[in-house]
Amino acid sequence: MTSTRPTGTESPLDALPDRWRSLREAGPVTYDEAQGQWRVVDHRGVSAVLAEPGTYSSDLTPITPTQQDFETFRRGNFVGMDPPEHRTFRTLVSQAFTPRVVQALEPRIEAVCARLLDGVADRDRFDLVDTLAHPLPIIVIAELLGIPADDHRLFQEWAAVLFGGDQLGDSLDTADLEKALEAVAPTVREMNGYVLDHIRHRRAHPGDDLTSSLLTAEVDGTRLADEEIVGFVALLLVAGHITTTALLGNAVVTFDRNPGTLATLRGNPGRLPGAVEEVLRLLPPFPELGRRTTRPVVLGGHEIPADTLLMAHLGAANRDPSRFDDPDVFDVARGPNPHLTFGHGIHFCFGAPLARLEARIALHMLMERFPALAVPSYDDVTYQNPAVIVGVRHLPIVVTRP
Repeated sequence: MTSTRPTGTESPLDALPDRWRSLREAGPVTYDEAQGQWRVVDHRGVSAVLAEPGTYSSDLTPITPTQQDFETFRRGNFVGMDPPEHRTFRTLVSQAFTPRVVQALEPRIEAVCARLLDGVADRDRFDLVDTLAHPLPIIVIAELLGIPADDHRLFQEWAAVLFGGDQLGDSLDTADLEKALEAVAPTVREMNGYVLDHIRHRRAHPGDDLTSSLLTAEVDGTRLADEEIVGFVALLLVAGHITTTALLGNAVVTFDRNPGTLATLRGNPGRLPGAVEEVLRLLPPFPELGRRTTRPVVLGGHEIPADTLLMAHLGAANRDPSRFDDPDVFDVARGPNPHLTFGHGIHFCFGAPLARLEARIALHMLMERFPALAVPSYDDVTYQNPAVIVGVRHLPIVVTRP
């Protein structure tokens, strides 16, 4: 089943395909004078950049603004690390996200989904984000970390400040980043303090959770200090739910704007995983990943100096016509679907299996409970800053029950 016909009022998400197409048409590698950065936009080039951490480093600290409150967070943020340090942290967290462990979470995810949807059992209109897309992944990750899930509203507020992009324009530049760091510093300070208190509590009172495991885990005879675990846990807690939140909202918007999709998926539920992958391809929650050149390189015929910011554009690469047939078409039966939304190489998102499972369960339950589901007005939908996150902040929907 394919469709390109959108319905309803124009959405900011509708402008992304043309914007990303114009990036590709400018060439696979281009320099943005206004932002002072290079950009790679083709699938082959983005894959190559993400696969070479020795040349394209994830540690951007030498070339980006710093702020003291972020230093504690940075110590355990393995997303911004290179080998061999990255391997230590990645090994630790991978032990908690094996396919077996993730699959064992299915009954709990189903129970949380059911409880959240029971909360709107008497309503035919509700906000999908507030009701399901935000609380579901936060509750799941908080329980994994042994953190009180009742505090999920607090975690949601942190994520809104850290990833909302309210301090940024449509494009990221150094001046915007410096202002944003100062603006969100109090939130980072609060989050660091909360997480450090949790770590100290778990050190005194160990439990059967990931935080307790991190306190005792060793890699090559090394244990993590409390301050290192702060950034580690905070990353999992706040960033760990964002992809699922965005994915669920983007999926409902995509299904709604491609008539017949929900009917197709209800008639053939086996196509739901493929539909989820298509949503991820078309609307990657994080559209760009930053890398720093560690040495002078020649890329796409351009000479790029060392210590230069290079943005790998996942959104543009996911619609590269040299890699995908009819790249702007939403096709639930597309296969293969080698999108780069979860990254590539050593930094491939370790939480991808959990995000996929949460999305499949939540979307399946929505279709089971509601024979009809629609977005009544896109005028009432609010959006994230697409320069930071591609997704919705609020998504009012109307439903009918059997």
